[in-house]
Amino acid sequence: MDFIPYGKQYIDKKDRRAVKEVLKSPFITQGPKIKEFEEKIYEYTGAKYAVAVSNGTAALHLASLSILNPGDKVLTSPNSFVATSNAILYAGAKPVFVDIKDDGNIDFELCEEILKNDPSIKALYVVHFSGNPVEQEKLKVLKEKYGIKILEDCAHSIGAEYKEIKAGSCKNSDCSILSFHPVKHLTTGEGGAITTNDERIYEKLLLLRNHGITKDENRFLDKNMAYDEKGNLNPWYYEQQLLGFNYRITDMQCALGISQFEKLDTFIKRRRDIALKYDEEFEKEEFIKPLYGYNGRSSYHLYVVRIDFEKLFITKAELFYKMREKSIGLQLHYIPINKQPYYRSLGYGKEETPKMDRYYKEALSLPMYPSLEREEQEYVIKTLKKLVNENRK
Repeated sequence: MDFIPYGKQYIDKKDRRAVKEVLKSPFITQGPKIKEFEEKIYEYTGAKYAVAVSNGTAALHLASLSILNPGDKVLTSPNSFVATSNAILYAGAKPVFVDIKDDGNIDFELCEEILKNDPSIKALYVVHFSGNPVEQEKLKVLKEKYGIKILEDCAHSIGAEYKEIKAGSCKNSDCSILSFHPVKHLTTGEGGAITTNDERIYEKLLLLRNHGITKDENRFLDKNMAYDEKGNLNPWYYEQQLLGFNYRITDMQCALGISQFEKLDTFIKRRRDIALKYDEEFEKEEFIKPLYGYNGRSSYHLYVVRIDFEKLFITKAELFYKMREKSIGLQLHYIPINKQPYYRSLGYGKEETPKMDRYYKEALSLPMYPSLEREEQEYVIKTLKKLVNENRK
């Protein structure tokens, strides 16, 4: 059997045709496909505005610069890719790591305990881990009660929905970020986006994405430079108003993203079908447990199981290697961010996060992507069960 990775993209003829058409057009970047892609994003998520950027990390960076001030303390989860908390550091703010719940998402009760006792906390970054959306009513309470800024990291969760609130809608947050990396629900190669309902944040994001530059005459600040002695606009004129970045996305990428959007709901349905099959197969297993029971809210970017290695003769690393020998790729999401050497160098690593620590010992991600064939999934299940049950103590 061919190697089965934990995740991969699905690209069809229509996707390739869409990119090819852009290559034949006058614009391969900074053209009309970007706005068209952004419209798809805000129409799908229900947010008012969307700004597409070069990758998900760029989205986190610009969102952080738009809602944080230097020195702000920000509650966040250790269970994410390092980009989530790195973006807080980029803005000169300070991450405060909070333990997770059993489903992998940040523990809102612990967040509230900290907020009650520390008024210097100015923001909360929540990750909809694996595609499973956080409880929106609790998000709303924290925002209203403590007046904090909230960013939703929806890199895993486009298409997820919590009580009719779609991931990325920003109904109870200031902004959300999306990622379009190849293993995500839809891809633009690399790519990301920020959604928001706040016009001021939106306008700032547009500037930050493009070097802090505007060509909008209505926003020019230096009228002497903008106009000649007769009051005519200088046609070459632009203004840098902020220290921005080149985080632009290309028309080629956006054309791919627009085409992928047409398949997004189909992709998510397939992911949910795969998750349901995994759940059914592991339901009666003693040592293999799904991270959370099947729910139709999650968009299942990942399918995570927890294995009690303390009751097995095989270690987690040995299981990874043995599965790889059987042509199956597992992955771990994630190493606790606060335990990374860089974060330890900043004084982190001693936080009380018992659930995250235990999760790290037990968790692994199984293959999950729309083109995973049924026989491939059955092979993954059979192989994992066999290796685990052969090594019971």
